[in-house]
Amino acid sequence: MSLPPVEIPLGAMRFNSDSQKLEYFNGQIWLQIHTFNPDLNGGARAVCAGGSIPSGVDTIDFATITTAGNFTDFGDLTTTFQFPCEHTCASRTRGMIAGSGSPGDTINFITFSSTGDATDFGDLTYQNIQGQQLSNQTRGIFAGGYSPQPSIVNTINYVTISSEGNANDFGDMIDDTRGAASYASPTRGVFHAGRFSNPVGITNVIQFLQIATTGNTQDFGDASAARDFSSGASNATRGLSVGGRTPSPATIMDFITIATTGNATVFGDLTEEKDEGSGCSNSTRMLTTGGSNSGSASINNVQYLSIITGGNSVDFGDLSQGRQHHTSLSNGHGGLG
Repeated sequence: MSLPPVEIPLGAMRFNSDSQKLEYFNGQIWLQIHTFNPDLNGGARAVCAGGSIPSGVDTIDFATITTAGNFTDFGDLTTTFQFPCEHTCASRTRGMIAGSGSPGDTINFITFSSTGDATDFGDLTYQNIQGQQLSNQTRGIFAGGYSPQPSIVNTINYVTISSEGNANDFGDMIDDTRGAASYASPTRGVFHAGRFSNPVGITNVIQFLQIATTGNTQDFGDASAARDFSSGASNATRGLSVGGRTPSPATIMDFITIATTGNATVFGDLTEEKDEGSGCSNSTRMLTTGGSNSGSASINNVQYLSIITGGNSVDFGDLSQGRQHHTSLSNGHGGLG
């Protein structure tokens, strides 16, 4: 007597012992998770740029995600970016930083394989602080934020990462949004919770868009708790939001399967409560960098966690300086496949 077939959930992951590769289920077949591993001293590179301590800084520092240890100097931004758009917006070769000033429309870029100062890329279509950004290999997305404070906007811009120039209009968010965690798969971008202006206050709403098209965001589901200024990152399958303000700094970690829609699931806890940090990742590990907590204006601690298995975070090392409201980038994040 044969057993009934087992239904495999969309986004399920497995280790293929024959090929020695990690795979995920796309609803029809198992596909290999590609782990781009450039020759950058052993693996994908994490880069943190700008932020406030509380005054604005032009600092860029970096570390290798697969190791643990302190970040070291990379170079400088073209100007101080006190409240740039947060979270990863990068191709495998180039990282993007947008929204300098209070607010500003400047876009900078860096080249991951080298160290050195950032270069001017172009301008956003609007002034921005405390917005969100994400990308796949081709297109960078910048969304929401104050423009200027206290006016939150729902604007979404996009650029082609390989070509310098000014941003173009993409569409609108569900509501005026700032302080959302953001991350992507190669096809879909997600904005996880944040603060809305109508009604005013922190929200648990998760929004998504299709990166290759233009248009407005759609409702995805709900986060496990309403909060803003959490750290976001992903691999190609799973998106995470950790920490944040609820309204006090929190240790919450939750995740979604990016290809589906639905509510987030609790993942584990940070080693310490924090908000106003940032996040980046490779295919297996997320880093949550800097931020603030109830006892300090700015912290330099970096924690890491396993995207695949879940569980509590572990200490990674320190940034070169404690800061909050900065951008974290990587050349191995989920939007790259």
